[in-house]
Amino acid sequence: MADGPLRQFLLFALVGGVAAVVHYGTLVALAELFRVAPVPASAAGFLVGGVVSYLLNYGHVFRSEQDHGPTAAKFVAVAAVGLGLNSAIMWALVHGVSLHYLLAQVTATGLVMLWSFAANRYWTFSAGAGSSAS
Repeated sequence: MADGPLRQFLLFALVGGVAAVVHYGTLVALAELFRVAPVPASAAGFLVGGVVSYLLNYGHVFRSEQDHGPTAAKFVAVAAVGLGLNSAIMWALVHGVSLHYLLAQVTATGLVMLWSFAANRYWTFSAGAGSSAS
């Protein structure tokens, strides 16, 4: 039995919080300790957080029973679009509006989260094609 959209969104947001801690930790470590520019540091954090997000979403939020290969490929496609959106938003806010990189990242995170939830719920982890419902 599938969880309703509100419950899934709340779990997705919780998982997103965990992934964001990993993302922001990587971002701050790279930017502050290693002097990596904010946009590539954010991209690296996005990728590391994405691994955490996939594993928790697969097992706990969407409770997928689909094969990891095709599911992970879809997740990566959604994440790639999310990475592009994240980087574009970061660039626009850091370079175009001169916001501090952490405030820019909070804004980017919120906007990308809406895209990611919808795409993952209705495509990546959809119980439609590629899985059998019992």
